[in-house]
Amino acid sequence: MLRDVEPGSTVDCSHCGERVKFQAKVRHKQVICNVYEQGRWTRVEHFHTDCYEQAAEPHGEVDRTPVVRRRAATSAPAASSDAPAIARSA
Repeated sequence: MLRDVEPGSTVDCSHCGERVKFQAKVRHKQVICNVYEQGRWTRVEHFHTDCYEQAAEPHGEVDRTPVVRRRAATSAPAASSDAPAIARSA
């Protein structure tokens, strides 16, 4: 997945070994790969975008789908007019 480098990132690139660094003025991207071996998740690898391309995309084509941030909870659905009314006793 192609994602922004987040503040406080402390990971090293799996290709070049250098830190994947956050810079406020330049929004760097990174490639994050969940690595599976024999059908089981084993680790996460991080790459600078350029390094992933230089490494010949070792885990396949990059998913560039944008991140959808968590949206505010929607309000409860309105009561249907054909739903039975519920009486409350005092």
